Amino acid sequence: MALAFPKEEIKILLLENVHDSALENFKMNGFEVERLPGSMSERDLLVRAQDIHILGIRSKTQIPAPFFESAKKLLSVGCFCIGTNQVDLDAAKKSGVPVFNAPFSNTRSVAEMIMAEIIMLSRRLGDRNMELHRGHWKKDSKNCFEVRGKTIGIVGYGNIGTQVGVLAESLGLKVLFFDVLTKMPIGNSRAVDSLESLLRASDFVSLHVPENSSTRGMINRDTLKHFKKSSYLLNASRGSIVDLKAVAEYLKSGHLAGCAIDVYPEEPLANTEGFQTELQDFSNVILTPHIGGSTEEAQENIGKEVSDFLIRFVNRGETTLSVNFPHVDLADRKESHRILNIHQNVPGVLANINAIISALGANIQGQQLSTDSEIGYLIMDIDKNLSNQVKDEISKLSTSIKTRILY
Repeated sequence: MALAFPKEEIKILLLENVHDSALENFKMNGFEVERLPGSMSERDLLVRAQDIHILGIRSKTQIPAPFFESAKKLLSVGCFCIGTNQVDLDAAKKSGVPVFNAPFSNTRSVAEMIMAEIIMLSRRLGDRNMELHRGHWKKDSKNCFEVRGKTIGIVGYGNIGTQVGVLAESLGLKVLFFDVLTKMPIGNSRAVDSLESLLRASDFVSLHVPENSSTRGMINRDTLKHFKKSSYLLNASRGSIVDLKAVAEYLKSGHLAGCAIDVYPEEPLANTEGFQTELQDFSNVILTPHIGGSTEEAQENIGKEVSDFLIRFVNRGETTLSVNFPHVDLADRKESHRILNIHQNVPGVLANINAIISALGANIQGQQLSTDSEIGYLIMDIDKNLSNQVKDEISKLSTSIKTRILY
């Protein structure tokens, strides 16, 4: 495989204890990596922005627009998790920086935790456990139920939601789901036409949606009114989705029989920090510190998956699974130089680029362009002897955002 520009010049910074699998993958491919155990403040990140080419983070590090304005050498950002709302994706795109995440690697871990919590809530196992730890024996079957025959409503039928549905059905639960997109049911799962319909019919409501303008505050005082009496809420998606004060009110009134919360509107940046939430004093409430995907298997898979994406981008320019960039993957060709060009998506750009190549007498051995509403991403393989001249002339175009010779 053709190699990127000298790898010893590429600086990779991994934050938040990204798994060893990522570190090993980068090193096996010839890269030097700096890994730090915690996240960085925005101020500290701005200082480091000047000299890093690849940044790897998890869910705590925030990457705002000013970072991309300062990070002139930055090639790509890897989110070693599912979510990407901690990154200003639009600012990254406009700066010519593709962002990658791990959409599949921890789905099983989250789904298994949700199923464990459903059984724990239904049997009130969390309370019984704490009572015995405190020396109080309370053997009681009141308000304790089997999950078989009950109904789970899944909000967001994506990678995790579908896995939850499969596991839930194997335990004998009836599975309903609601998604803003049309999704094909798996097994005997059944789609419903509105969130309200799902809430009214479900004994357990499990949230698996991304954070965006339509999902923030989705579960609030108004939507909680539609929950079945003595039903349960589970949230392992994003903390902004649920109004915890409203949940506390519905727990206090008895309308909700319990809940399991793994994500919060504000979360500590480190394990040593204190933490408070409105739900700490309620019975039959399971609180976990954002650990849905925190299994050894998931973190190892995430480390390998995201580092693979980043390596393929650095080595080949491939953006197939980027979350904010047009998808391009051009096959390698021998005896050529590869030029990457990111430009504003306006009419005539490709014609101007090809005119430059024609005027210089260069031969295009391969070319692939993909666009979205704002930018275009072009990979070209051309003659080695003219690649620098072509790159320099394309860089002068007013539409060009970033142009470089990959190899």
